[in-house]
Formats: sequence, C-alpha cells, structure tokens
Amino acid sequence: MITVTRLRNDAMAHRVDAGGHSFVVDIPVADGGGDEGPDPHDLYDAALGACKATTMVWYANRKGLALRDVEVSVERDASQERAGVYSLAVRIRIDGDLTEAERVQLLGVAQKCPIHKLMTAVETVVTTELV
Repeated sequence: MITVTRLRNDAMAHRVDAGGHSFVVDIPVADGGGDEGPDPHDLYDAALGACKATTMVWYANRKGLALRDVEVSVERDASQERAGVYSLAVRIRIDGDLTEAERVQLLGVAQKCPIHKLMTAVETVVTTELV
C-alpha cells in the first residue's frame, strides 16, 4: 500500500510512504507549492523511465548480455492533456559490448515494460472513496 500524508508545515507538500521508502511530493512555486519534491506528473513520467531502465537491466542480466549502463530520459508534452492526449518521448542510451541485434532486442524489451503496458494497453479502473 502507498500512503500519502500532507506535511502540515507546507502549503502543498505531501510525504509518500511506499514499500518502506519515503519521499516528498510537491508542486512548483508558481502553482502554489514549495517545490520540495517532484510533482505528481513527474512521478508518473519517472515511473515509465524507471520501469524501462530496470526492465532492460533485468533482461540483460537474465540473458547474460554485456549491458554496462542504461540512461533513460522522458520528455513530457502535456499541451494537449485537457483534450485527452498526454505525450511522453522516451530516449534510451545504453552502453556495453552489445551487438546491433542485442541493442534492438533491448529496445524491444523496453517497449514492453509493465508500466508502458499499463499506460498504453490496459484499462485502469480507479475507485475513490472518503473514509
């Protein structure tokens, strides 16, 4: 379970507790926050980048591929978000003694990471209630 608790000394900051880890989420000063941490959109985008990176490393380790390093950048275009389109451009840099076929294979693995699937191919049902 993930728990989000308001930090009462801040206007908009919240502490997130997830799996034994804690971090602060906030919004930019221009939007009324204190910019104490990433905003929710950043977390959403970061989940995609982190999933692609960790999935590639997991796969490379399992297959014995000589992957030394992975860097994933995610750039957001939210200009059409209110119209129902949220665009994320992902760029992946990998390093290692890899053949072109292995590099293509790793790209394919990245495109199938679980968060990518959740964002693009799965209907997510959210229920919200007051307790």
